[in-house]
Amino acid sequence: MRLKDCHNFHDFRTLARKRLPSPIFNYIDGAADDETTLRRNTASFETCDLVPNVLRGVQDVDLSVTVMGQKLAVPFYCSPTALQRLFHHDGERAVGAAAAAMGTMFGVSSLGTTSLEELRKAHDTPQCYQFYFHKDRGLNRAMLERAKGAGVNVMMLTVDSITGGNRERDLRTGFSIPFRLTLGGMMQFAIKPMWGINYVTHEKFALPQLDDHVDMSSGAMSIGKYFTEMLDPSMTWDDVAEIARFWDGQFCLKGIMSVEDARRAVDIGCTGIVISNHGGRQLDGSRSSFDQLAEIVDAVGDKLDVIMDSGVQRGTHVLKALSLGAKAVGLGRYYLFPLAAAGRPGVERALNQMRIEVERDMKLMGRTSIAQLSRSNLRFR
Repeated sequence: MRLKDCHNFHDFRTLARKRLPSPIFNYIDGAADDETTLRRNTASFETCDLVPNVLRGVQDVDLSVTVMGQKLAVPFYCSPTALQRLFHHDGERAVGAAAAAMGTMFGVSSLGTTSLEELRKAHDTPQCYQFYFHKDRGLNRAMLERAKGAGVNVMMLTVDSITGGNRERDLRTGFSIPFRLTLGGMMQFAIKPMWGINYVTHEKFALPQLDDHVDMSSGAMSIGKYFTEMLDPSMTWDDVAEIARFWDGQFCLKGIMSVEDARRAVDIGCTGIVISNHGGRQLDGSRSSFDQLAEIVDAVGDKLDVIMDSGVQRGTHVLKALSLGAKAVGLGRYYLFPLAAAGRPGVERALNQMRIEVERDMKLMGRTSIAQLSRSNLRFR
């Protein structure tokens, strides 16, 4: 199978599986506990049917949206994800370039492997920064000031990762943080030598957002220390309100799943929220993001911008979320598998396929702009 043979999410996933050592593939692919929420995230879209209209004159379709003050050419964006250069040596550079070519937003993680300054200088398209809350309040401020100085458009604080989810696939291979590869896990790297050759012949792996704050001299072990020693599990709404005031710009919380929390986000001055269960990687048995979307939009959709991610694999999934009131939809594994399979050309192909699907489906729905989508388009079984 080659890149030109990839026509959907599952094709890219298959190609990534062929190219990645299985511990790394399973790190992307896996989720918490029994992976119930992972499966439900995508299956939840199947309980919702689209009701199309015809004869509406759909020659020209406008896919653009404005979300948290950012104009996007398409109603989807690349969610921030960690450790991208483990999947392909170009990492965030490939994703940023592909997102910029599509005219949409991309995210950089605190655990990103390319500096947010480099990416901000390289691309004019909107950029969000995914941030973790640290015990050291001075460190929090320093990281926010750095992001502001770099010209980051949207601050995205992840609030569902107070502790790591139980990802048993990683435990079996030893691809946990810190790495403790099992013998079987090491063998999987040996039988996919091209990944290792690319890894050692390209730029040294680094986490530039943390370089000034975390001693990375002990390699992967340092990431484990970062999670166990530096992140603050005592974070409260008061702490987040202080951060939002300090940022004083487009500020959203990623990982909101309840109406109660969405209302609190409004109260502390957030301009957006991302309804997300972290792709099923944190609390297994959590509701799917799509299942929670309508009630959260009804509660706060007129006060801030509601976005959703987790489980999105098709243009019709995007249209269903937009019809329920989401302002935009975040993609995660959808672009990570193409990144792993083929670098920037893979991500560009995947994003372009999503754009083509959304545009085609809009025409089939009898709609010429995102604003024309509404719940009248939908029926739930």
